[in-house]
Amino acid sequence: MALPAKASGIQAQLRELGIEREIIHFPEGVHTAKAAAAALGIEVGAIANSLIFWMADAPLLVMTSGRHRVDTVALAEQLGAGPIERATPQQVRAATGQVIGGVAPLGHPAPIRTIVDVALRDYPQLSAAAGVAETVFMLSYDELLRITGGDEMVVGD
Repeated sequence: MALPAKASGIQAQLRELGIEREIIHFPEGVHTAKAAAAALGIEVGAIANSLIFWMADAPLLVMTSGRHRVDTVALAEQLGAGPIERATPQQVRAATGQVIGGVAPLGHPAPIRTIVDVALRDYPQLSAAAGVAETVFMLSYDELLRITGGDEMVVGD
């Protein structure tokens, strides 16, 4: 079965970055961290959720562990800016070219400031969305940092 176009584009970008990964396709979708973890046989904390927020009139991508929620107040304090608000579906699509539930850590029309949850360091392999809700790929914490250029921070409890 052919991959959706957005997922094929993510796979090509990964290859350009020297990361050879299979894109895993779940035709039925994996719309939550819990569902993705179950389908992959990994802990929910190893799911690297790509969440888009809005801060200072710009998108902010937070790559967070599936084991907790982002504390936007604490994160805004760490960043010295704020407030941080959840992006609308329209803002997510405009910023990433992808839909909620399928936002990949890369493949966006323009660079997005990215924060990577230090809790993801606890897992040798992470899973991230690959551009559409039915696709994921595996990578390490160091690879996630490299492909996003993200800043490491505590983002939740």
